[in-house]
Amino acid sequence: MFSQKNKMKRILVIGNSGPGKSTFARKLHRATGLPLFHLDLLWHLPDKTNISREEFDTRLEEILALKEWIIDGNYQRTLQQRIAACDTIFLLDYPVEVCLAGVAERIGKDRPDIPWQETEFDPEFRQWILDFPNTQLPDIYRLLDQYRDQKQIIIFTSREEADAWEKHYLR
Repeated sequence: MFSQKNKMKRILVIGNSGPGKSTFARKLHRATGLPLFHLDLLWHLPDKTNISREEFDTRLEEILALKEWIIDGNYQRTLQQRIAACDTIFLLDYPVEVCLAGVAERIGKDRPDIPWQETEFDPEFRQWILDFPNTQLPDIYRLLDQYRDQKQIIIFTSREEADAWEKHYLR
């Protein structure tokens, strides 16, 4: 069960693309004052290229070494490392339709969690979102099960659940 927000010091916000992970992470940041790191900002460069895996891993290790943080982003390759280092995990496990709508809604809008403005819904990205429940979500749940007794794990299956939690805990 969830403890007081002041006991959260190292928080992960994970899930498919489009459910509002970054928005939720920003709300946590405002309520807790913990430093917020968006993995998309870490990985992506403004010209839509990426930093090297080695540089990403080095920067991530620097973040994980801090006493407090909120990390927004899935990035499956490093998920176990981040789960091992955190105390609280929020999984936004929303229906694919909600995720697709969330991505479509942000097209053409400036976002503080990515270094460019999306101008179209890339078909490959759309397919990644559609495949997420079968390709990544089972592994996420297996990892969460491994850490269930050691971490605070909060799973939302709808925006309504997240909104209700926010109203109760992030006053």
